[in-house]
Amino acid sequence: MGIRGYDTGGQITIFFCSGSLPRQPIPSSITGRLPTLTELENYALEQWECFLLQLINSSQVEKGTTQNSVLIPRDNEAPKLSENGFQFLLMETNAQLWYIMREYISSAEERGVDPTELISFLLELSFHTLGDAYSLNSLTDVQRIAIRDLAELGLVKLQQGRKDSWFIPTKLATNLSSSLSDASASKEGIVVVETNFRLYAYSASRLHCEILRLFSRVEYQLPNLIVGAITKESLYGAFDNGITAEQIVAFLQQNAHPRVADKIPIVPENVTDQIRLWENDRNRVEMVLSHVYEEFPSKDMFEQCCDHARDNGFLLWEDAKKMRLIVRVEFHQEMREFLRRQR
Repeated sequence: MGIRGYDTGGQITIFFCSGSLPRQPIPSSITGRLPTLTELENYALEQWECFLLQLINSSQVEKGTTQNSVLIPRDNEAPKLSENGFQFLLMETNAQLWYIMREYISSAEERGVDPTELISFLLELSFHTLGDAYSLNSLTDVQRIAIRDLAELGLVKLQQGRKDSWFIPTKLATNLSSSLSDASASKEGIVVVETNFRLYAYSASRLHCEILRLFSRVEYQLPNLIVGAITKESLYGAFDNGITAEQIVAFLQQNAHPRVADKIPIVPENVTDQIRLWENDRNRVEMVLSHVYEEFPSKDMFEQCCDHARDNGFLLWEDAKKMRLIVRVEFHQEMREFLRRQR
């Protein structure tokens, strides 16, 4: 019996597992040349970025949706990005991985899969040796399905030999047994923000460009440099998608280029202050669904309707001169009945 705890962002998850130690790798005499660690890391990065780009490009937030998670693509369905998905894209990679694994386990029963077996397999996978090959023939049916899903995310690489097939764990899989802080400590930042709200990201990644586009105006992209600007309009678009000012500031700080990472402050104060001010300015306006009433036949009826709406707490605005009033949408049916009675 083994016990291991994981910090999943403010919440400690404890796994209890039993059984044998991780399975033995396949000898190199059978597999031949395997990918180098560098090739494996590039593969994992490419697969993970492809998954995140799908989330960005495949769908937009649906107003009024009840979906609250980022879903793993399966059965050839395009992944759907919920409002929380935009916030998910700004997380550290290992935090994103934990989020996805948590959702994957939570939806296991809906797919007819035993969550206990799935958790046990993920835990075992995290203790496999990075870069070694492990036979697919030793997997159960549940594990075979899971390994294909994990391959799409870049946690493992699948290969086929003449007589045998195997999977090779990548760093994403072995990071499942490390803390979030350990996995993100070696990450090198790319972003430089100037006092004039100009933003420079030293990266050739299309994913980085699309993430920056969530809250900034990307002006052009060179082979190894993304140039943009943080504007009021770009931030309002981010706020509409559920991204907060604090998340944007945290992202800029956590992904700061090494040349500015040691400065205090990392991001110019005038920029962080303005981001927060624009969010506060936007939040001062509250959108309320309502109905407008006008063209009343008499001043007396207009005043009676105003009094009726006011007495019930649904009057939002009135213009006595032009005889117009606005009431909350939920009071519309009551107002119609009141007008009918007056006639």
